[in-house]
This record gives sequence, structure tokens and C-alpha cells, in this order.
Amino acid sequence: MPQFQSADGLSLYYTDQGEGLPVIALAGLTRNGADFDHVAPHLPVRLIRPDYRGRGQSDWADPDTYTIPTEATDVLTLMDHLGLQKAAILGTSRGGLIAMVLAATAKDRLLGVALNDIGPVIAETGLAVIKNYIGKNPPQKTYIEAAEARAKQWIQFQDVPMERWLAEVKAHYRETPDGLVIRYDPKLRDAVLAAGAQPAPDLWPLYTALEGLPLALIRGENSDLLRKDTADEMARRNPALIRAEVPGRGHVPFLDEPAALAALTTWLEMMA
Repeated sequence: MPQFQSADGLSLYYTDQGEGLPVIALAGLTRNGADFDHVAPHLPVRLIRPDYRGRGQSDWADPDTYTIPTEATDVLTLMDHLGLQKAAILGTSRGGLIAMVLAATAKDRLLGVALNDIGPVIAETGLAVIKNYIGKNPPQKTYIEAAEARAKQWIQFQDVPMERWLAEVKAHYRETPDGLVIRYDPKLRDAVLAAGAQPAPDLWPLYTALEGLPLALIRGENSDLLRKDTADEMARRNPALIRAEVPGRGHVPFLDEPAALAALTTWLEMMA
């Protein structure tokens, strides 16, 4: 099982598949490398997918270290472990925030950045949804029940086949005799709520740090985390931004939608 050791001694899991341009795919807050299962077959790159500390198959840690700066350091440690001086970052939600921190602190290690439904302003409605579910096991007892619940409740997503919902819940929960269990440390909730108790920082300087890098932004048309006006402002501030709005998707697009793939293809061509 491929693993590397963090600076504080944790065993962190990753996958490394394909050849060519190295792209490190960084998942959402509570998720893992499986976030990119749907898009991986479409990307002709060396796709490296770490599980953050406390998520997936990586070691759990002191909740005080479940922070974006620490997770950014873990990405650099992984790059050193793999002997990569530079890599591109495909960041979904939390992963995009990590990418922006890397641009501000280690830009010389980046080839480019693609942001999946994330920007420097995070909508309070989307944050409230996250705070409601984080650290809790779902009420459904089986994968089938959870997939059916998503199909019914996630109204921001249209025309998603049941097989896709089933794949999603299998990737992010374990089915046990007592019901479904999250695939991450429940204490991640404490870290997120503690961070939310502080005044929200101005993240626009982190976005500005991305200037000069091949940059793409993919947004779900119905996203409750990245507002359209924020995406518009991101495009205004960076006219070179490759932008896609994915119809029938909320937070976050699966990335194998035609609009998302078109943006990612253009982005990758810029780094070829």
C-alpha cells in the first residue's frame, strides 16, 4: 500500500497512476482520493491522489493539525517523497483552498491549478450545510438507502444515475452491521467548528497568488458554496482564467461532465 510519512510521523496514503504530467488531485473536506474516480479515466496524466491526514486510509491525527496550512505541508512532503520538483494541482473544494495556500507559499513547486467549485469567498449557506453533517454518521443503514436518499434530497444535481450515487456513498462510507460509518476522523468536526469561530480571513490575496499559473475554475451551476458573483469576480481579476459552469450540478461537480472535461483539457494543454 503506497504511503509516505508526514513531518509529524503520520502514515499518509496515496495512489499514483498513469504517466506524463504530474497532477496531484486534492479532495474535498471530508473526502478522499476516490473523489476523482469518475474523472480519472479521462485524464491522460500521472494522477496522484493523497488521502489527507484523518481521512480515507491515512492515519488519524491530533485534530489541531486538521488545518489547511498543515495539509499543504503534507502535499509538499508527498512531492518530496515522489521526487517531484513541480506538479499541477486539481483541487476540489478544500483541495482548492490548499492549492491557493501552496501558490502563496511555494509557487515555484506548481505547474498550474484547477479549482473545482471553490474560490476566495465561501458562501455561508454552503458552510452551514457542511457544519450540519460533518463528523456525523448518516442516518441511513445501507449503501442502497444512502444512495436513494441522495438522489431524492440533493436537488441541486439533475440527471445523475443511481449507479453514480451508489458509487459515491461506497467511496465515502463503510457499511457495517450497525449502519454506515464515515471514512474519516469524527474529530474533524471539532477542527472545522473551531476554525469557524474565528473571523473569516480575506482569501483574495491567496487567489491573487495564482496569477501567472495556468488556472481553471469549474463551478456547479447550482452550487451553494461558490456563488456566481464570486466566480465572475475571479474571472474579472484574472482574465486568463479558464472557466466552466456545469449545468445540473451543485457542490461539487463530478468533473466528468462535458463542460468540466473541456475546461480541464484546455488547462492541461497549457502545461503540455
